[in-house]
Amino acid sequence: MWEQYRLHQRNHWIFDLDGTLTISAHDFVYIRDKLGLDANAPILEALNAMPEDQAAPLWESLNEMEEYFAGQSSLMHGAIELLQKLQARGAQLAILTRNTMPVVEKTLSACGIDHFFPPEQILDRDSCTPKPSPDGIRHLLNYWQADADDTVMVGDYLYDLQAGKGAGVTTIHLDPQGNFAWPEVADICIREFAEIEALLK
Repeated sequence: MWEQYRLHQRNHWIFDLDGTLTISAHDFVYIRDKLGLDANAPILEALNAMPEDQAAPLWESLNEMEEYFAGQSSLMHGAIELLQKLQARGAQLAILTRNTMPVVEKTLSACGIDHFFPPEQILDRDSCTPKPSPDGIRHLLNYWQADADDTVMVGDYLYDLQAGKGAGVTTIHLDPQGNFAWPEVADICIREFAEIEALLK
């Protein structure tokens, strides 16, 4: 069904972190409540829209909560097998996340997958305009001197898929529940990483 995307020929793979490579421990309802935000407010955008003096202590609180939750993260089923297979094939691997670098480093270390990702191929929310902007993907394409049609963006949330579409790369939506809420921006929909492995053969 997805053979047209030639995943076995793609050499550049970009992953979201929380909820994609890892099972996120983030309690976003709790985080929004602690920050005094509306239940469905996008957290980064909401804080960025505030006056600096109002937002400053909230950014500090957000960073503290994110670091706490990072230490509780665990590896998504099949993630390490997929990363090993891609690495063995010589693929370039990157992370594009809306977290901060300390949180990313703590998460990767807690899950034992930090060795798959060179530091220059990890982009946090301070490295580029955060997703859903395609800026981070475009930065990686430029760094790699890669074409969009040789690149894949893998994520579990709308912003990941929108970023991928905006940059013109193939998008893979990972949803273990199989709901696949955003088919208009997802080229491939999977419930587990083993489905990608099967397409790499």
